[in-house]
Amino acid sequence: MKFGGTSVANVERIRNVGAHVKREIDAGNEVAVVVSAMAGATNQLVAWTREAGAIHDAREYDAIVASGEQVTSGLLAIVLQGMGVPSRSFQGWQIPLRTDETHGSARIESIEGGSLTALMSEGLVPVIAGFQGVAPDGRIATLGRGGSDTSAVAVAAAIGADRCDIYTDVDGVYTTDPRIVPKAQRMERIAFEEMLEMASLGAKVLQVRSVEMAMVHKVRLFVRSSFDAPDAPQVGPNGLPPGTLICDEDEIVEKQVVTGIAYSKDEAQITLRRVKDKPGVAAAVFGPLADAAINVDMIVQTVSDDGSTTDITFTLPSGDLAKASQILESRKGAGLDFEALSSTDDVCKVSVVGIGMRSHAGVAAKAFEALAQKGVNIRAITTSEIKISVLIDAAYAELAVRTLHSLYGLDKA
Repeated sequence: MKFGGTSVANVERIRNVGAHVKREIDAGNEVAVVVSAMAGATNQLVAWTREAGAIHDAREYDAIVASGEQVTSGLLAIVLQGMGVPSRSFQGWQIPLRTDETHGSARIESIEGGSLTALMSEGLVPVIAGFQGVAPDGRIATLGRGGSDTSAVAVAAAIGADRCDIYTDVDGVYTTDPRIVPKAQRMERIAFEEMLEMASLGAKVLQVRSVEMAMVHKVRLFVRSSFDAPDAPQVGPNGLPPGTLICDEDEIVEKQVVTGIAYSKDEAQITLRRVKDKPGVAAAVFGPLADAAINVDMIVQTVSDDGSTTDITFTLPSGDLAKASQILESRKGAGLDFEALSSTDDVCKVSVVGIGMRSHAGVAAKAFEALAQKGVNIRAITTSEIKISVLIDAAYAELAVRTLHSLYGLDKA
């Protein structure tokens, strides 16, 4: 069971979390819990760190920001003990959850689940501080954004859990953002691959790394709300409580052609005009960006009629726009010959996702036609077996999401 920041925002909510845990214990389940810091706590710790020194030691940064989860794990252990549930808190280094040496955004290398399973079999509930582990230098290392979800999946894999329940402030994964499309439906099940695409394309329910890890280790995830009453019915028509099960494709009997519509407004576009077209030009453009850890997504190349020049358009996170533009301008004439660079962050990426697209033709054509009828101009397109993404002007984002959601029948309950 993993509980996010809003679920543990104060002691009253931590008591509610305790009631959810006790319910599972009373049902005869062995439970391990992973917690995030209280809502807003990590932001405050980061702000203090930056106030102390704009340029600071990443290892000390980790020591500071990891304290948020340490507080939550201790408080929940106390609450559970008060409810008569044997419990103790664990920090990442005590398990130990071992990471690589990249302080601030470490990746999990290994986790030993033997001691946890032994304690759980004796009836103890380990409450584990998420987002953290121990680096090869013996110091605390944090896992970066969404790290508590990743911690939870790693723990679930290490102890061989039947399921990893992610408790959050929403009651599942929806076909699209309900704030844009009120008729959006909560999905009972979604395949790992679909959730991975949804998460990477803008859906905020789960972080990409946690879904990747769950898919690799075959850890079934269940997204549910911590604000549902702990004594609410735990079995619905599908044998599960209200929420969304993220599982292997084989567990989904009735595969829809399209599962959901995702969108991301954190996009920017750069166009290099009249680049001299010669072997190695793409490497000259994208190599320096890769060296600067800038992720490039959509790429469109248009060669001139005489074949001497080409226009290269690509997308990237809007936060990297200034940095990428500076890198490319600095290389103009120094191994990279182009006439002009133009850019904008007034764009949005809208994506259609569904494993059923593998076996159905015409899904993309329907989308393009529907958007054209609404006057939405498409700047760039990328596709995969289970995804179609289009880049459009930001002003048309909500119209495009609503149009595609209705087009594929996702409004219907």
